[in-house]
Amino acid sequence: MQLIAIMNKQSRKKLIHEGRYLAEIEVELLVTDDEWSPYLSMEDAYKLDDVRAALKNEDTATAARYGRVFSVTPIAG
Repeated sequence: MQLIAIMNKQSRKKLIHEGRYLAEIEVELLVTDDEWSPYLSMEDAYKLDDVRAALKNEDTATAARYGRVFSVTPIAG
């Protein structure tokens, strides 16, 4: 007997903050009926890793290929 998992995809925006930069990245959450749900595809997980590494190296041009990039300015503290 085979179990068939029903998978839905939901678009979400993830925020990646590194140093003085913040990136807003569009990803798809994969929603199934198993206990690990919801989760990212490997492609989206690697995309978030690439954006985080780019921001850490202050490479905003690379990060901007994946989504919107912002400069964060502290106002207190």
